[in-house]
Amino acid sequence: MRAIRRGDSGPAVEEIRSILVALDLLELPSDVYDDATETAVRAFQQSRGIGVDGVVGAETWQALDDARWTLGDRTLFHSIPAALTGEDVRALQERLMEMGYDTGRADAIYGARTARAVAQFQREVGLTPDGTCGPQTMHALRRLGRKVVGGRPQWLREAEAFRQSGPNLMGKTIVVDPGHGGPGDRGVVVPDGPLRWTEADLAFDLAARLEGRMAAAGMRVHLTRGPSPAEPMTGAQRAELANSLGADLLISLHLDGHDNPTADGVATYHYGTGNGLTSTVGERLANLVQREIVVRTGMRDCRIHAKTWELLRLTRMPAVRVDFGYLTSPGERERIVDPLFREQLVEAILAAVQRMYYPVEQDVPTGSIDVRKLRMVLAKQA
Repeated sequence: MRAIRRGDSGPAVEEIRSILVALDLLELPSDVYDDATETAVRAFQQSRGIGVDGVVGAETWQALDDARWTLGDRTLFHSIPAALTGEDVRALQERLMEMGYDTGRADAIYGARTARAVAQFQREVGLTPDGTCGPQTMHALRRLGRKVVGGRPQWLREAEAFRQSGPNLMGKTIVVDPGHGGPGDRGVVVPDGPLRWTEADLAFDLAARLEGRMAAAGMRVHLTRGPSPAEPMTGAQRAELANSLGADLLISLHLDGHDNPTADGVATYHYGTGNGLTSTVGERLANLVQREIVVRTGMRDCRIHAKTWELLRLTRMPAVRVDFGYLTSPGERERIVDPLFREQLVEAILAAVQRMYYPVEQDVPTGSIDVRKLRMVLAKQA
């Protein structure tokens, strides 16, 4: 589709604005793509983890189209090859998980696993188990309450799967994702005198350092991209790569930027919808990474946050994204461009990964692990 941007007008703009009005991002419908529309689109893109440019291209339009649906608006079914997607699908998946049915992660995609969960529910309530969520199934969902007790069902499944993978780091498959990369996608870019620092280059440097340290400790490490990829990768493509490798963990590395040069600090993100449904193992990894970085570097603690970004939503393993500082902050930039500081960040992430595999009762205080001894410890474990 042709990209739609500020200054455009017509039926397509009217449809875009009507969706943004329904999402409470705009107040009035119109067929003019004005400054307020661009601001609303940027806010929507930020909330969905899409590149924030204020332009409605193919990816942003798909996300807007998905956002227009609420559960019950349409009949949902497993469609091949193009699966139905939308916020109504996500709501259905979350509802089924609350009732104890295994849809996998609430990824807003009506795939085979979701259809099987719907069919199981239908069978148990006396409906034809066809895996299609129509009016009768919706009626049954509305009249039945949650049936799982003793913890959130997705917590129980994820925690058990993680426990069964074993405590040994040797042989674990870790995917490290340097953010951005490729022509036209350098992330945050900051001129600094004769130098020009880019998020893509610094994230790759950090990823390469992390790869080397993890590989030396016996882990199988894969990077999602090289230093100069021919094409940018979407979050969905990065998630698909991690899934195809059967990764145990995914760690995505980014830098932040802001118009205010005093903005600084580190933040870590994990999958979650904001209403209690979350990748709990991913949340634990995010907590450990965040705390280790803050304690070891003294950076401002911008805390952890649940997001539904594609990279976090579509991965089948615990995944986190770390924004390890603001390149636009002169003071923080001075630290980030120092290779010794990036080594501190690598050590913090290594310590967090090691602690992930400790039984909870054997965990240690934040900042106490000497990761230089990690290889020796793992050799003893093996």
